[in-house]
Amino acid sequence: MSSAQASLWGLDATVTHLNHGSFGATPRAVLERQAEWRSRMEANPVRFFGRQLPELLDAAREQLARFVGADAAGLAFVPNASTGINAVLRSLSIRHGDEIVVTDHAYGAARNAVDFVATRAGAVVVVAPIRMPLAGPEAVTDAVLAAVTPRTRLAVIDHVTSSTAIVYPIREIVAALEAQGVPALVDGAHAPGMLDLDVTATGAAYYTGNCHKWLCAPKGAAFLWVRDDVRPGVVPVVAGWGRTQVPQGRSQYHAEFDWVGTDDPSAYLCVPQALATMGTVFAGGWQELRTRNRTLALAGRDLLLEVLETTSPAPDEMLGSMAIVPLPAAPRPPNALELDPLQTYLAEEWSIEVPVTRGPGPDDRWLRVSAQAYNSRDEYERLATAVGEWTGRRFRG
Repeated sequence: MSSAQASLWGLDATVTHLNHGSFGATPRAVLERQAEWRSRMEANPVRFFGRQLPELLDAAREQLARFVGADAAGLAFVPNASTGINAVLRSLSIRHGDEIVVTDHAYGAARNAVDFVATRAGAVVVVAPIRMPLAGPEAVTDAVLAAVTPRTRLAVIDHVTSSTAIVYPIREIVAALEAQGVPALVDGAHAPGMLDLDVTATGAAYYTGNCHKWLCAPKGAAFLWVRDDVRPGVVPVVAGWGRTQVPQGRSQYHAEFDWVGTDDPSAYLCVPQALATMGTVFAGGWQELRTRNRTLALAGRDLLLEVLETTSPAPDEMLGSMAIVPLPAAPRPPNALELDPLQTYLAEEWSIEVPVTRGPGPDDRWLRVSAQAYNSRDEYERLATAVGEWTGRRFRG
């Protein structure tokens, strides 16, 4: 049974949804607001795009910037964090022999973007291994710094990892990198809404995050923030009118990112509605929501640890609203996008949506649970029962 707050979403009630981390889920009120924006757009497209949209984007940007602790001047809307990562990587002057540092927990699409840029330039991708189980945050910082050399030009670091659900000590990592003259591009895909985020305080040169995950905005809403000292020259992947036509009173940065061609900007414009909706799900606002989600994720993890008779691969201090549980080793699917048999079993036999993720090691196999306001403890008990049946163990509850 889902929580009392589940009625705020239009999720299929016959399915147990424990995978908010992959694509998010948008509340009804936000989708209704999106429909209103689309109706307004279609009522007079010329007026909407030609005369109203810049100011509408500015208003949405200001609210998002306040929420994530960034200056609006450095914040641009992008469709997703992958687009933000690509924009930065393709804007930088990476040369033959340069090095880009990543960790072996990097999101696959982000790693692909790094590899593409490095291969084209003749640069080298240096991978910092993050060994599991983790003793504490300092292990991540030490691993990243050990990969830095005088040739390092950039480090691409997760704030919250996707496959392993680890919250990296991003301020400490960025400060240590900056001390060695290495700028950081932070992949914060999962951070907005999950964490009490202050983008400026991270010290990062570049930060990108999704709004469609834990902020629960419509799909296609994310942001890229660039620090003012490195902002010149950072451009979107698509070169549009803003490259040569900068309206009076607007920055080159916003002119380029805000108009890359005709598209549906309703997801961006719904970010304020998402902030307001999710901020009122509980009486204690965003703080109560984040605390409640994290507490529930850890409780769900503990139930799985019990039935699998194993231990957590990371300390509680390094977890947010997601957590992983080690699974017995099994052959990898031939394609990274192909589902693990356990994930398929849970979806088809139990109507439970939860991912099985893989890590860099040959035996790294984890079950990742997420917790959002629509979830309740009994859903994780049901998952533990199903996993117990699959593995031949009994969940005692």
